[in-house]
Parts: sequence; C-alpha cells; structure tokens
Amino acid sequence: MGVSVEYLRGLPQLTVPLPSRKELCLFSLRPVTHSVGDLMEQIRSEDRGIDRVVLKTIDGTRIAASNTIESLMEQDFDLVINDVSYRVTTPERERVSREEMERLSDVQNLVMQLYEALHVGEHQLKKERHLMAQLEQLQSQLLPLEQKKNLVMAGAERRTTTFTWVGLALMGVQFGALARLTWWEYSWDIMEPITYFVTYGTSIACFAYYVLTKQEYILPEVRDREYLLQFHKRAKKVGMNVAEYNRLQESLAQVENDLKRLRDPLRVHHPPAGASKLFDPSAAAMGSSSDLVSTSLWNRTQLRLQNLLRTSKQP
Repeated sequence: MGVSVEYLRGLPQLTVPLPSRKELCLFSLRPVTHSVGDLMEQIRSEDRGIDRVVLKTIDGTRIAASNTIESLMEQDFDLVINDVSYRVTTPERERVSREEMERLSDVQNLVMQLYEALHVGEHQLKKERHLMAQLEQLQSQLLPLEQKKNLVMAGAERRTTTFTWVGLALMGVQFGALARLTWWEYSWDIMEPITYFVTYGTSIACFAYYVLTKQEYILPEVRDREYLLQFHKRAKKVGMNVAEYNRLQESLAQVENDLKRLRDPLRVHHPPAGASKLFDPSAAAMGSSSDLVSTSLWNRTQLRLQNLLRTSKQP
C-alpha cells in the first residue's frame, strides 16, 4: 500500500496507510490554513503506534513543519512514517490564468454594483425612515423635559444672580462700616488690628471653601457651582430626571449623526443633492433621481457584461 493524493472540490485528499492497523486513512487538508505540522499531528493522532513522521523532498531535504499544504503540493515529496518511506506524487492542478482572474474580478465587481443599485437605495430608505421615527420619538420624550429644564434654568439663574448681588452688597456694607469706625467713631490705631483680623478671617473662609469643595476659590467657578447646586435642587422639586434628560440628549445626538452620515453622498455613493436637483423636463418625466441612478447603473452593468462575454468567447 502506498500514499496517494487527489483533489476533491478543490481540497487535497491524502490517503495514508496506518502501520499498526494495517488499513488506509483519508486525511482532508486545507491548502492555506493547514500546515505540514498539522498533517504530521493528524497522522500521529490516528495511529498511536507511529513514533516518527517526517516529510522530505525528493532529494532528501527535510520539509519544515511551518510550511503550508499549498506549497507542499507544488511538487512530489517523500512521507516517512517510522522507518517506512512513501513516495507521494502530487497530481497536476489546473491553475486559473491571470486574464481569467481579472475577468472573474470584473464580474464580481459588476455583481456588487448591480446589487447595490437594486437594494442599497431601498435599504437606505428603510434605515432613514427608522431613524426618523426614532428622532420623532426622542423629540416627543424630550419636549416636556425641555420645558421643565427651561423653568429650572431660569429659577437657578435668578437665584445665583441674587446671591451675587447680595455678596456685593455685603462687601459694600463692610467697607462702609469699617470706614465709619475708622474716621468717625474711632481712630486708625484702634481699627488697624480689627481690619487685620477681618482680612485674615476672609482668608480662613476661602481656605475653608477649598477644604469643603476641593476647588480653588475663583469667582467664575464659585458662581458655576452655586448655579449647578440651585439647578439640581430645583430640578428635584419639579420632578425633572436629569440623568434621563442627558440620556435622551445623547441618543438624539447619535440619531442625528447617523442621519447625517446616511445622507452623505460620499458614503452612499450617490451624486450630490445639488447636482441631482437641477430641473430637467425629461428627467422629471422619467421619475426620481434615485430611479435614474439605478437605471443608468443597470445599463452600464449590462454593457460591461456583454463586453466580458464577448471577450471570453474569443480564442
């Protein structure tokens, strides 16, 4: 019994005699994904009595286990199982010429273009309608929340502005009181240590603000923090779910971005909207611009298929 190789549906089938069982075993190999090492491992796993499996070229050079089956089948080789060597004659395989490969590639591209012309437009329309329905649903859900948000923002803005003016008024009162005590009630010698402690107390208050909020006492940031506190406090009072509002806003932005990408002419392989909307009486009579694009692409595809069939029939 010897080793034989034949191709079945493009895959090499290797028939190998097993020494322990005295029977033939058929191995189906993949030319690209399988390697010589995979073949050796398969042979060992089928017969535990096999200790040594080696593949060599006809001149005795050992074939590495990392070589692919495709490169192995390019020429005859020797399969050594234990101490028995089998000459393997690889059958001739019909190879596709470069011209035929180019023709097949052209046909494949034409089929893809034809499928795109017949189905992509419809799929795009369905997807756009689905996104528009999602957009309308999100907008309807956001409408009551937007009204509450505007109400809460107006109240928080008024409260923050009031606190700002109250702070300015208190600073003016402090300045007036210290000025009167310095120049009318008492003298500077008495008020100097008092103003020092007032200044130092202000520094302590600023540092206490940093300890409590972990933020530096910068007036714009202080105002923004007070605004956010008032906003969330009032939102809780009116029953506005801020987390739900943010989630809906993110979903709305995602849907709008998907619509923008879907309508982009460069992404859908359609002509720009301005070029397709030019008035043409004959085009208006024939139908929409998408139908014109599909019809013209269908005509081009038929013409190219006829040219390919004509060239393939030539010797």
